[in-house]
Amino acid sequence: MARAALEALGVACEVVTLTTSGDRFQSAPLADAGGKGLFTKELEEALLAGTIDLAVHSMKDVPAVLPKGLMLAAFLPRADPRDAFLSAKAPSLAALPSGARVGTSSVRRTAQLARLRPDLQSVLLRGNVDTRLTKLDAGGFDAAILACAGLLRLGLSNRITAVLEPADWLGAPAQGAIGIEVRTTDANTRHWVEKLNHAPTAITIACERAFLAALDGSCRTPIGALATLDGATLRFHGEILAPDGSDHAEARFEAVLSGDMLENAGRLGHEAGHSLRPKAAPWLDL
Repeated sequence: MARAALEALGVACEVVTLTTSGDRFQSAPLADAGGKGLFTKELEEALLAGTIDLAVHSMKDVPAVLPKGLMLAAFLPRADPRDAFLSAKAPSLAALPSGARVGTSSVRRTAQLARLRPDLQSVLLRGNVDTRLTKLDAGGFDAAILACAGLLRLGLSNRITAVLEPADWLGAPAQGAIGIEVRTTDANTRHWVEKLNHAPTAITIACERAFLAALDGSCRTPIGALATLDGATLRFHGEILAPDGSDHAEARFEAVLSGDMLENAGRLGHEAGHSLRPKAAPWLDL
C-alpha cells in the first residue's frame, strides 16, 4: 500500500522484506520476549544503518518512544480499528459456552476477556493471520480474537463472525493505522512520504499514542483506546485494565480542536492517560 501510494507520486520503490524478532519468536507471549519493539527493532536498525529509506509499520506494534534520529513522517488512512471475534462454534463472544477456549496473544485481550467473561479460558495463540486461522480451524480453540484491519486488508472479511464494538471492547491504541518511519535527517524521503499523510488519522493516532505514553504503555500493559475526529471535534475513550481483568479505569472526553490540532490532540490524550495513573498504580506498579 505504501509503495503503491509513492509510485503514484512518481517515486520508484523497492520493497526490502525483513524478518523481525516478533516474527521469529512464536512460543510465548510477546511480553515475555521484550514487547512491542520486537516488531520494529530490525526495521529501525536498518533505517539507522541506511540500508533502507523508510519502514512501514502496523502502528499498534510501535512503541510509544522512537529511537533517536527517527520519526513517523506519515500515516495512511486508518482501517477498521475494532477487534474481530472468530468462531465456528458460537455467533458471538457472549454466546460462547462456559469454559470455551479463546485464542489470543495479547495481554489487553486477555484482560478484557477476564473482565467480560471470566468463565472462559484465554489460550496463547501466536503467529501471522494465516497461522492463527489454521490453528483455529484445526479445532485447538473454540474462538479467536484478531484485529479487523488485518483480516480486511488480507481479503478475509468472511472469517469475521462478529465485530467487537468499542463501547464494550476497545482495540489497541493506533490499531488499524499504518505508519511510515524515516530518518529525521533524510529530507528527500521525508518530502515524498509526508505527501502521503492522512491528517485525520495522524491526529487521532497522536491522541491515542499520547494516552499510551502517559501510562508507560508496553506489551505488558493492558490498554485500549480509540479517538475519532468529526470535523474539528475529537472524541476519545481509553481504558487501562488490571492484567487479571479484576479492575479497570477509563477516560472519556469530547473536545473541539483549534490551532495546532495534532499538538492539541496529543496533549489531551496525555492528560487523559495521566488522569488514570492514580487508580491504575496499585495493580500496574506505575
